[in-house]
Amino acid sequence: MQLKRTILFIVVLVILSAGFIGINKNQSIAKRVPFVVPKGWPQPVYDFSKNPLSEEGIALGKQLFYDTQLSKDGTISCGSCHQQFGAFNSYDHPLSHGLENALTTRNAPALFNLAWQKEFMWDGGINHLDLQPLAPITAHNEMGEDIANVLAKLKKTKQYPKLFKAAFGDETINTQRLGKALSQFLLTMVSSNSKYDQVMRGEDSFLLPEKLGHAIFKTKCAQCHAEPLFTDYSYRNIGIPLEPYLNDIGRMTITNDASDSLKFKVPSLRNVVVSFPYGHDGRFFSLMNVFEHYRNHMQIGPTTDVVLKNKLPLSNYEIGQLRAFLQTLTDSVFLKDPRFAEPGMGAHSNPPLDQHN
Repeated sequence: MQLKRTILFIVVLVILSAGFIGINKNQSIAKRVPFVVPKGWPQPVYDFSKNPLSEEGIALGKQLFYDTQLSKDGTISCGSCHQQFGAFNSYDHPLSHGLENALTTRNAPALFNLAWQKEFMWDGGINHLDLQPLAPITAHNEMGEDIANVLAKLKKTKQYPKLFKAAFGDETINTQRLGKALSQFLLTMVSSNSKYDQVMRGEDSFLLPEKLGHAIFKTKCAQCHAEPLFTDYSYRNIGIPLEPYLNDIGRMTITNDASDSLKFKVPSLRNVVVSFPYGHDGRFFSLMNVFEHYRNHMQIGPTTDVVLKNKLPLSNYEIGQLRAFLQTLTDSVFLKDPRFAEPGMGAHSNPPLDQHN
């Protein structure tokens, strides 16, 4: 009897072990990477429990971000419009360029600190980071591709099945994993080491114009561009006149609510000096253009934000100090970090600066 019980125990143990192995053989053994929240910052809104960062997942996402196979004709990658030296914005062009050099209808926004965003695009039309890349990939005037075709192309390569297996545990390549891998890379793009950050950490101090500019900023700008992220991620009409050709009505396109007409997401001012042109359609080529808009050229309408109903009075002196402060928001470490650079290439050593800012 004892022998039978022993044999039965061994059989059960073998079955359970086989089941355990079967369950885990497809699970990723990727090396987890912690997401570090900068001191004094709020907790991110992205749910990392559903897509934990790993070295392999981040590497896969980076490869995908810079891969032109994601576009229809193999000429455009995510990195084509989101360039590191401009804080991953669409540098120098008012409107981003897409397939066959076609113009899109908006300026590609800078990419950083995405773990704190709940909604994406200028109008907030996409509510999850994992889904966001699907929009430019499939837009006819951007990358112009079909997701099924993208997946088919990736499956035919030698490298991607191996990369997906390393990141997720097996060679399955699907839409969900494509989005999660891109998210993992994008989530690592944290910009938190500007002079402003160093001052806040007690590692540096503002020069007098920077200090004065910070004080002016807190009085006149911080209601929308709240520290430390320098945005509250709200949607506001800041008096930018409707461009008749583009006819972009902003948030109202998503909500179909007339009170959202001409409202666009408040952008972060981090790295603002290098991320021109400004505005959802890139109509402002310099910070001076932006300041002039606020103090002289706003078009006040029924949905203009209440804090701007009387425009934004700014003296030349205040503008000078504000410009000095905004310079402190440039994160040179982020702009040159090789972790974010195109594979096989180093980041640009010196980001271009607009001499008119």
